[in-house]
Amino acid sequence: MDMGIFVDKQTRAIVQAITGEQGSFHTRLMLDYGTKIVAGVTPGKGGTKVHDVPVYDTVKEAAEKHNANASIIFVPAPFAAEAAFEAMEANLKTIVMITEHIPIKDAIRVMAKAKQLGTIVIGPNTPGIIVPGECKLGIMPAHVFERGIVGIASRSGTLTYEIAAGITVADLGQSTCIGLGGDPIIGLSFVETLKQFGKNDQTKAVALIGEIGGNLEELAAAFIATEGYEKPVVAYVAGRTAPPGKRMGHAGAIVMGRTGTARSKIEAFSKAGVQVAEMPSEVAKILSQRLMKEKYI
Repeated sequence: MDMGIFVDKQTRAIVQAITGEQGSFHTRLMLDYGTKIVAGVTPGKGGTKVHDVPVYDTVKEAAEKHNANASIIFVPAPFAAEAAFEAMEANLKTIVMITEHIPIKDAIRVMAKAKQLGTIVIGPNTPGIIVPGECKLGIMPAHVFERGIVGIASRSGTLTYEIAAGITVADLGQSTCIGLGGDPIIGLSFVETLKQFGKNDQTKAVALIGEIGGNLEELAAAFIATEGYEKPVVAYVAGRTAPPGKRMGHAGAIVMGRTGTARSKIEAFSKAGVQVAEMPSEVAKILSQRLMKEKYI
């Protein structure tokens, strides 16, 4: 039975910048969750250990010695792109970039290379991905997630946790939860995630958590409308009261002209038949009603 998308209990991950404060701290929590963190990489620190995880100087060596297939990157912004290239060259298929504010031209180069190689890049500026009970490759608080049937894709970290907690309390749980990332240029999109959730047996409904800025939500709405998406989708869009032209929180959350506003996103979703919650707490309620109607619960 395929539980989640992109990662599962077979995922063997390395941590890039494992010896740093963030890398070390979150490695401990991921290990505690049961994620297979098989090696770490920090140039110059090869031969040491962090939480009993062996550290190497290069991704290539770590990946080969431990048969790794994923990486999570905590490398500081100026060097994060090089870290991602190193992971791709070592043939790692899923890369989670926690680092925020990566220079835009670096992010563009990373995504172009990933597309060429068929590598999945989650982020940058993401809380990561979690398949409850199987694998957590990220920095999200694991206790709010419960194994279940709702796929979540989100552009906002903290809202994700709030909405996921509501879905857990409603006894629906999550199949996979993905933070797409808050930077202007990100790898995985809502559309790509919807496609994967569509193919995933465990996922019976999808929650999309959007925010102002960019056009990812409009593209998702167009995809749902034109593809005749089978599974119920509920959305929430943060930033309804944001003034145009002002960056709100995330680097990606800036409104230019007509697209990118909360209104344009909400209208696009509504036109595509996607119910949009007024408040984060309503997402679980709407999902429950939709799933009951479709006889999933």
